[in-house]
Amino acid sequence: MKKKRYGAILDRLSPPEGLLLLILSTLIGASTGFAAVFFIRLIALIQNRSYSTVRFLFPHLGLWSYVIVPVGGALLVGPLIAWFAREAKGHGVPEVMQALVLRGGRIRARVAIVKIFASALCIGTGGSAGREGPIVQVGSALGSGLGQMLRLSDDRIKNLVACGAAAGIAATFNAPIAGVAFAVEVLLSGLQVKMFGNVVISAVSASIISQMFLGDRPAFTVPTYTMHSPLTLLFYLLLGLVSAFVGVFFIRLLAWFEDIFDDWKFPLALKPAVGALMLGLLGFFYLQLPGIGFSSLTEFQLGMPLIENIPHVYGSGFTFIEQALQGSVNFWLLALLVILKPLATSFTLGSGNSGGVFAPSLFTGAMLGGAMGSLFSSWQPAVAGPPGSYALVGMAAVFAACARAPLTAMLIVFEMSNDYSLILPLMVAAVTASFLAQALFPESIYSIKLSRRGIRFSEGRDMDIMQGVQVGEVMNDDPVTIGKNQSLAELYQKFQETHFLGFPVLDEQGRLWGIVTLQDMEQSLTNTAANLRGMTVGEVAVKDPVTVFPDEPIWAAIKKMSPRDLARLPVISRDGKNVIKGLISRSDILRAYDVGI
Repeated sequence: MKKKRYGAILDRLSPPEGLLLLILSTLIGASTGFAAVFFIRLIALIQNRSYSTVRFLFPHLGLWSYVIVPVGGALLVGPLIAWFAREAKGHGVPEVMQALVLRGGRIRARVAIVKIFASALCIGTGGSAGREGPIVQVGSALGSGLGQMLRLSDDRIKNLVACGAAAGIAATFNAPIAGVAFAVEVLLSGLQVKMFGNVVISAVSASIISQMFLGDRPAFTVPTYTMHSPLTLLFYLLLGLVSAFVGVFFIRLLAWFEDIFDDWKFPLALKPAVGALMLGLLGFFYLQLPGIGFSSLTEFQLGMPLIENIPHVYGSGFTFIEQALQGSVNFWLLALLVILKPLATSFTLGSGNSGGVFAPSLFTGAMLGGAMGSLFSSWQPAVAGPPGSYALVGMAAVFAACARAPLTAMLIVFEMSNDYSLILPLMVAAVTASFLAQALFPESIYSIKLSRRGIRFSEGRDMDIMQGVQVGEVMNDDPVTIGKNQSLAELYQKFQETHFLGFPVLDEQGRLWGIVTLQDMEQSLTNTAANLRGMTVGEVAVKDPVTVFPDEPIWAAIKKMSPRDLARLPVISRDGKNVIKGLISRSDILRAYDVGI
């Protein structure tokens, strides 16, 4: 009722569209800015209270506190996500992209609240994740909620979602230009020019609020770097090439752990605790290595004090990035962290904890760049230059490889470091990494989750139609089935009565067992001397057929049918019990196009 009332008020006022969107984008930016300030302060508070309390109550734990605290935080995060908003699981951006594709940008309002607290608990207790993903999702949810409240069109809601996403990046990193680039490059590649200004205004508004409370200093203090020789670009080109492989490694490692935990029949509320335990053990043994220390006790950038020492593989790792930028970290530690940080992040986010991947990819890039810079400087010191410059460029290169967003990668490094002296190396490394990573693996760290759900985040009206209609909307929800123990004579009779070309096959408990076609029966009778009554359906049917879920888009069904030229797919429930919900055929897919139009 409230939505209708607000919409009616808007209809009576009839403000100019440009003025309305200007006001809304400013409001979204400011709200997201305040949310970011609250979120950052909440992380600091949780980090301080959690570690200091555990050490005070259990002083004998020693380094084991670095296992206990992350697990304790995850035991709170799991139920929060499982019971209130499952969209808050993981790094958030894919969920925003899915809402843009399938739901016209509509995101539940509660997602913003759950995401803030779940992510703050995860990161504050040591989870290897960043802050930007949560704030992007929070800002997007705020924009979506405001658009829904005013009953705006899908296109307007999508624009407000982009405003919230840009504001999230701008507020978190004090980087309004990069925030705009992220929204356009990652979320809305087809953004209309007239909508672009709203995204800019939202990002600037969020950045102003962030600077008011967190300061306007750059995130990193970086020495002034210059290129010593045009030949130096060859070293940065090589860094870009290696960054592509590291980025693809990060993407596939995270996706692999997500698949493992998604397929694991274990309570969703407890899965994050298992990932946190793996992270805790990694941190514990990491600290046993000789010469390994903690992040420093300096004040954290953008106003977040690092009150407690934590292992380098915990949290966003920004304080340790600055050490790499100064060139003060040894090669072996840098090289080790290139592997351990993606692993720690995969433990954290793959298990269902909440946080972002932006910061971990920047951290990994800084470690890779610092390590390669050390090698280059020791080999050709007159040409290569200082290792810290490679750490800075590596940040952009690995993020570009992970996100396939080279423009955002370059701009975020510019704004976080306030150093524009390495523009050519940044362009060479980021573009090289992005293009090579795309050639090696077609999905980005944001799109891979959607791709595995059958969602294609691409432009094009036809594709939008096929993604906007779900399988459950057009499937036959009362399919003719047959039991696997029935005879071929009964199967033959069904073919005669229905004139269908195939049926789902059920087991004794009524669950999907397989699928049988007229061709299967004919081939079996041709290849054997058995008669129709001497064989059962189970002997000729195809067991464990390709299936689809009711809530998947039609594009997912097309993608599964095409490789084997299948004519139909059984539709089953997502609860893992193989309960058949329907059957979708090629004719149903043609009908889906009409539904979408």
